[in-house]
Amino acid sequence: MADLSPFAALVSGDRGLAVVSVARPDGTVAASVVNAGVLAHPLTGSPVVGVVARGDARKLGYLRAARQPRVTVVLRAGWQWAAAEGPAELAGPDDQLGDLDAGRLRLLLRDIFSAAGGTHEDWDTYDRTMAAERRTAILVAPQRVYSNR
Repeated sequence: MADLSPFAALVSGDRGLAVVSVARPDGTVAASVVNAGVLAHPLTGSPVVGVVARGDARKLGYLRAARQPRVTVVLRAGWQWAAAEGPAELAGPDDQLGDLDAGRLRLLLRDIFSAAGGTHEDWDTYDRTMAAERRTAILVAPQRVYSNR
């Protein structure tokens, strides 16, 4: 597993604002803007990059269809940038991850939001919104981390 410290150092630079890229079935790349953060994997404890996606997001469909789902996440702050890429795991209402139950999924979505620099005054409302939108965690195990630092 690659060292995430150059990536993690940039999370606070622009509130975790990042570009996530995934492969479409035709081999082209789909990119979108998300918030990302670094946290411990909920089952293994290993450091991962976490992103939350709406349940109907195309990127989830592409990852579900892939034989070996991979993701690249790029953060930037000014002219400094860092990328983390690697295999992805999904955890959500439509994507079971090990023995992660609904209660632990709720906390995982909160943890990713917080790791990306987010704060919330009403976690119950946050949880209801995440459930209604069938939000799914994308956990990227860093195989490569590179930057211009």
